[in-house]
Amino acid sequence: MLVVASAMLGLLVGSFLNVVIHRVPRGESVVRPPSRCPDCGRGIRARHNVPVFGWLVLRGRCAGCGRRISVRYPLVELGTAALFALLALRLGPPDLPAYLYFGAIGIALALIDLDVRRLPNAIVLPSYPVLALLLTASAWWRDDWWSLARAGIGGAALFTFYLVLALTYPAGMGFGDVRLAGILGGVLGYLSWSAVPLGAFGGFLLGSVAGVVMLASGKGGRKTALPFGPFMIAGALVAIFAAGPLGQAYQRLTGLA
Repeated sequence: MLVVASAMLGLLVGSFLNVVIHRVPRGESVVRPPSRCPDCGRGIRARHNVPVFGWLVLRGRCAGCGRRISVRYPLVELGTAALFALLALRLGPPDLPAYLYFGAIGIALALIDLDVRRLPNAIVLPSYPVLALLLTASAWWRDDWWSLARAGIGGAALFTFYLVLALTYPAGMGFGDVRLAGILGGVLGYLSWSAVPLGAFGGFLLGSVAGVVMLASGKGGRKTALPFGPFMIAGALVAIFAAGPLGQAYQRLTGLA
């Protein structure tokens, strides 16, 4: 039931994320006006605003002007639902709200960075107190204050590491990535020590693979800039799901289990 409820919540959140992804980079309110077609400005009717189903009913076109509606809209909704369901399978109720929030902002930030090469402070900065509150509530519920301390240490460590990289090589690392790194270090550190380096390494590895693929396909050169935020977020998500099993496998191999 928790997985199903999380997936349904993901559909609703994914619909809202489509608004966030479109409006936040433009400095627009995500509340007013209500959802509308970006081409003709006509408001979307309630029955057409149902996640995924509304897009299918409209056959991917605006009911007002007939312009095509990007397939990315239902894909964001389905992707958010799938991620929420997977997080519910991975994490228990005390931890789940913090990681659902992280998953939601992760999807929004990754797509915004791909679109405009920017990680908006309007999303990143408020996420610090929100996640701090959610993780504190989880630690209180579990009576596990060491995990919360580990989250603080992990956030500070990853923030400092990325800050050094940005100061050393400013052409390859932006301060938006630095601010995001503190969030990643916090949510990974709360889980375990091993999740922090695994998430950081995963982001660099995925970014390197994407760069090699781009070069091999001829779609870019050595000086082509890639937004790094999506790879940071993807690496963190891999660590959330893989750090525990990898740590257990390591303990079995070394005889520590």
